[in-house]
Amino acid sequence: MKDFFKHFKGDAFGGITAGIVALPLALAFGVSSGLGPSAGLYGAIFIGFFAALFGGTNTQISGPTAPMTAVSMLVIAGIVAANEGNVEKALPAILTIFLLAGLLQVLFGFIGIGSYIKYIPYPVVSGFMTAIGVMILLTQILPAVGYYPKEDEDLVNSFIPQAEEVLLDKILKNEAGEGILVLEDFKETIKRAGEITEADIMIEAETLAKGSASGVVGAVRTMPRAFKNINFLELILCLVTIAIIYGFKKITTAVPSTLVALLAVSGVAYFAGFKYIPIETIPQGFPEINLGIITDFSFGSIKPYLFAGVSLAFLGAIDSLLTSVVADNMTKTRHKPNKELIGQGIGNSIAALFGGIPGAGATIRTVVNINSGGKTRLSGMIAGLLLLVILMAMGPIASKIPAAVLAGILITVGIGVMDYKGLRAIPSMQKDIDLKYFKLSSEVVIMLVVLVLSVVWDLVAAVGIGLVMASLSFMKKMGDFTADESRITNLENLDKGELSWNDEGDFPKEFAEEVFIKHLEGPLFFGYTSDFQVLAKQIPDTASHVILRMDRVPYVDQSGLYALEDVLLDLEQRDVHTLLINPQKQPLMMLKQIDIVPDLVSPDRIFEDFSSCIEYVKENVEDKYQPKEG
Repeated sequence: MKDFFKHFKGDAFGGITAGIVALPLALAFGVSSGLGPSAGLYGAIFIGFFAALFGGTNTQISGPTAPMTAVSMLVIAGIVAANEGNVEKALPAILTIFLLAGLLQVLFGFIGIGSYIKYIPYPVVSGFMTAIGVMILLTQILPAVGYYPKEDEDLVNSFIPQAEEVLLDKILKNEAGEGILVLEDFKETIKRAGEITEADIMIEAETLAKGSASGVVGAVRTMPRAFKNINFLELILCLVTIAIIYGFKKITTAVPSTLVALLAVSGVAYFAGFKYIPIETIPQGFPEINLGIITDFSFGSIKPYLFAGVSLAFLGAIDSLLTSVVADNMTKTRHKPNKELIGQGIGNSIAALFGGIPGAGATIRTVVNINSGGKTRLSGMIAGLLLLVILMAMGPIASKIPAAVLAGILITVGIGVMDYKGLRAIPSMQKDIDLKYFKLSSEVVIMLVVLVLSVVWDLVAAVGIGLVMASLSFMKKMGDFTADESRITNLENLDKGELSWNDEGDFPKEFAEEVFIKHLEGPLFFGYTSDFQVLAKQIPDTASHVILRMDRVPYVDQSGLYALEDVLLDLEQRDVHTLLINPQKQPLMMLKQIDIVPDLVSPDRIFEDFSSCIEYVKENVEDKYQPKEG
């Protein structure tokens, strides 16, 4: 306990500073998610505290982040739409998915997934991060210009016929659930339809209007109407917020410019009596556990979104561990990846129970914490507690913040989260795809595919497609490399110094027609098996022995193993015996596993080095042919 408070002064200052930075972002991410500012604040409080307490990175500050909010926004929009636009009705299913994501992260930590996150290809991460930035920018344009679809009377009125259809459909579904046959009791349907009021129709029409503008595609589709109905006060508040965030950094970085913009613009707007649009009301007091997760649980309501929960878990893991690496580089320490996943999972699970949106390790907040003196996990816990105090004491005050201010903050987040390093590198990337009329870079193609599909289609599916493309590209490159480096060599080439390895200079010349050397370099895996089999067929009929150089083969997969078995079987049927040079541990184990050793290659034909093999050749190979002259 004494060591826990050893750096209390630095941890306190770091935690307070990071908490202050987190406040406007938490509110903004909550609004962006669709659950409101309080959900963002709850997420920042519980994830920040418990991820620090149980995590594996001492200086990490966790909470809602741009990538996690972008995916959460899709989950929330989908479930709300499935629940007739009713957020309260959809909330148990939404929070259940968030809880699932947290529990999966705990599981990932226990089974050691954290050690594998580092293998996510950079083009996929780059395309994903840039897509997040683009999505945030596009979805914040409407609130930035003060346009809210449900307040556009013309738009809402255009949805009245559809609203009536939706309400009638609800009546028919309810009757079907009650066992009422409409054709036999049509009067009951007419009676229930007559109970629908104009207010009910308008509420449904407003919900449909709001839904039409949700997401990136909806926002883009609605922009022409928004630009015809600009609320210039809201636009000015947003632009001033953006200007202060970027401008104040040139004065000093000691005070977070985001917080300065939030306080300054909100204060002026409130005290000047401007008629701006405020954010949703933030309830005061300690948040309550949402028991609807348990009492209203329905597997059918969450089944379509289970994959999204898994994606949230993986995304949170990647997001957190990337931030952990940044923290390691700054503090010269080393994080524990699997323990960090357990901490993040516990934080996200508890946040879900209290109605918070999911989050992850936040790079900017972590850097602020370290630079302000934070050294232990206590700093993250203090940041969470500070936000709780603000919630308890200042909830009603925070509810007066203009929505346009949070839109401005999110626009700067969207601009900042894009991967400009990856975008700048596009012209200089190696063009390894040779089409008929031009060349392309496979890494650029992967990045752009992830970027475009994420923005216009589905973010989770785009990442999955990107991973598959990156894996196929890598396997092709490895297969091409192995094929280039693996070849059949005879004495003529050895004499000319071509294609030989350093220890092959003393190869006996009299066996030039009987003994051939096959070099293998790199892994023998399914991406190379066809080329390997073609090369094997190049061995001439004069051969009685083939020396298979496996010194530089670190790995053999099942496809490569069976391809090797087919080649050796073919050679044995041609009465050509195989000699193996120094197979490494894993390939040798695989060869023994399916009895290639000893059935096709006896142990006395496996050698530790090339010189031992030459001795075997001299003693056991018969010189039947005279070597070619030249």
